[in-house]
Amino acid sequence: MINLQRSRYGANKFTSLSESLTSLHSLSSSFHSHHSSFTAIDSTVLRRVLERCRIYKDLKTASKTHAKVVVLGYATYPSLMASLISTYVRCHQPHIAHHVFSYVLDVFNMNLIIESLMKARECDAAKKVFVKMPVRDVVSWNTMIGGYVKNSRFFDALSLFRGMLSAKVEPDGFTFASVLTGCARLGALSNATWVHGLMVEKRIKLNYILSAALIDMYAKCGRIDVSKRVFDGVVRDHVSVWNAMINGLAIHGLALDATAVFSRMEQENALPDSITFIGILTACSHCGLVEEGREYFDMMQNRFLIRPQLEHYGTMVDLLGRAGLLEEAYAMIKVMPMEPDIVIWRALLSACRTHRKKELGEVAIASISGLESGDFVLLSNMYCSLKNWDNAERVRQMMKMGGVRKKRGKSWIELGDSIHRFNAADQSHAEMEVIYGVLEGLIQRAKLEGFTPLTDLVLMDVSEEEKEENLKFHSEKLALAYGVLKSSPGTKIRISKNLRICQDCHNWIKIVSRILNREIIVRDRIRFHQFEGGFCSCGDYW
Repeated sequence: MINLQRSRYGANKFTSLSESLTSLHSLSSSFHSHHSSFTAIDSTVLRRVLERCRIYKDLKTASKTHAKVVVLGYATYPSLMASLISTYVRCHQPHIAHHVFSYVLDVFNMNLIIESLMKARECDAAKKVFVKMPVRDVVSWNTMIGGYVKNSRFFDALSLFRGMLSAKVEPDGFTFASVLTGCARLGALSNATWVHGLMVEKRIKLNYILSAALIDMYAKCGRIDVSKRVFDGVVRDHVSVWNAMINGLAIHGLALDATAVFSRMEQENALPDSITFIGILTACSHCGLVEEGREYFDMMQNRFLIRPQLEHYGTMVDLLGRAGLLEEAYAMIKVMPMEPDIVIWRALLSACRTHRKKELGEVAIASISGLESGDFVLLSNMYCSLKNWDNAERVRQMMKMGGVRKKRGKSWIELGDSIHRFNAADQSHAEMEVIYGVLEGLIQRAKLEGFTPLTDLVLMDVSEEEKEENLKFHSEKLALAYGVLKSSPGTKIRISKNLRICQDCHNWIKIVSRILNREIIVRDRIRFHQFEGGFCSCGDYW
């Protein structure tokens, strides 16, 4: 078993600040004699000190550094102003943050401040700057919307886009590129079709960025048929358009279609790049096409002279691991010309959990630095599936000691223009009592049709009844119950989830699709599952 390493923030905090402040004082003391030679270095040091002040909420050092910023004449530098605003917000000094903001008078620099704050993942601070701007141009809105999307705040991005339209600010191609990406990541089909309609209405000219974004959006919203139509109707003069189509087909498990598009690339003299092969290898991985995957991996290197990167090795490890070829997957990791990253070890660990290879799973987790909740859960699940309760409990104790909590499952469903979100075992929804009633009814009907809960997936050595109760309230089950409650019989139900769907939910939804005679589409973290008539499009291979 692996020893959990404690954080050493306490030891690092004061050393890092001390070193930065020493550099700061050294630079500022020689400012007058060496001003022309170290201006860039000096501003970098100031920014570095402020970053540490922000992390450790050191208001005293931040105030001293603020004084240096003013004395050295950097009060007009947008990146430093953004760092100061961010630091004061983190130190719970919004009035000082507002005072810093008041230094900046022109829209150009305000936009740069918002951009810097978004890059620092300080979305709320960026929003405060945005709200207080006396004038906002299209760049201001684009920077906020794009920043929200890059920080995975897709609901906020869509909400702000609606605000932009209400403010009578005309969106441009940059606006739509961000909004399309937001709709794609949410899988929000109604919003996606609305945004696409606006693009047509406003006569936004398609370039390769927008074409690729449209293809990607419809694919991730579950309409791969529309993606294909868009792909056939746009100019395909850039590899990113081809990549969007291949990756879209891959997440739908349409490996043969993806390889057909790759062949079409050759016919149209479009050269693939490294991302193209990530898409092709992913498609092979989702469908268990091991030999084809090996061929494409070799073709990439020998025919197109593309050197494999970490992502390509990771996809090959995933392909081999899913197919049960764990020793070959491990051998590939050992001969890689670069250090394997956390994604590669997690792919191996996931395969070890699926195929119950305890020893190799322990090797994988021993190689992961900075263990997260999902890593512990995979290892715990593996021990539980082998009924090795002692080691499973030891993993749980490691999680408790390290303050690591299992990542909570979240699912959402779009009904009309509204998106309804559910957490596992959620009690917050206004109609939760009715939702739980519908869910209970569906579970009982599924049991009458032969459904048996997979209680081996539950991490605790408790009674079967308790394990069943634990499985009942996964977020996708709640979202599906709400979809059944609110939609018309016979219509498709579309659900998105932040994690991979578990096998218990997968088996249950297959049966529910047959009972209700409805098509149910679930997009999990890595691919689509289209349930219909008691079967899934993944063929139970995911």
